[in-house]
Amino acid sequence: MPDTADRTDTTTAPSAVSPIASVGLDAAPTALSARLAPGAHADARRAFDLAREAFVAGNRIDMGPLAASLGVDRTSVFRWVGNRDALLTEVLWSLAVPTLVQADRAAEHARGAERVAALLTHFATDLIAAGYFRDFLRREPARALRLLTTKAGPIQRRYTATAEWLVRTHLGDDPFGGAIDPPTLAYLLVRVSESFTYADLIAGEEPSPDGARTAFRHLLRVA
Repeated sequence: MPDTADRTDTTTAPSAVSPIASVGLDAAPTALSARLAPGAHADARRAFDLAREAFVAGNRIDMGPLAASLGVDRTSVFRWVGNRDALLTEVLWSLAVPTLVQADRAAEHARGAERVAALLTHFATDLIAAGYFRDFLRREPARALRLLTTKAGPIQRRYTATAEWLVRTHLGDDPFGGAIDPPTLAYLLVRVSESFTYADLIAGEEPSPDGARTAFRHLLRVA
């Protein structure tokens, strides 16, 4: 999630950007993600866009102020976008998607396991560097970990599906001669990513792009 507010939101129209953009959403759609599809629900899109702008500005997303900004009551906002966790989830993923696309482009020079390691390292590095994302982690650590790293929401499933797609695309259906299957390798890669990206929340350590890079390369057998 690069620290910029004007990136294109590719979550709702991923196929026009890069194949990597659509995998997660296809694997774990939600009622709100369906409403955010182009032309599906104008009011939901309006509320989402305003919430996303507030998040990127470093502000907390609250349903009351959001409703006031839209000129409606809270009930209308809940009807349009669901509860706060549902809205936060889609805002977070909408920022993750262009970051994944950017990481994919940055790793275009590499092939095979090297490319997967480079892409995931770029992604983790951008997450660690994004000021508004770190603000969210500091402001709401328990909610952040629950939404980002557990099955309480679709984000981890989307990220794991994306990692599995990367493994199958660049390492095949039998990575390392069948020593490990793609879903298991994908899950391990995601856990490595989470461990280093959210190290401050999980273990009280500094988030480490270099640590993530070393771990990815070791797990993917990159010399």
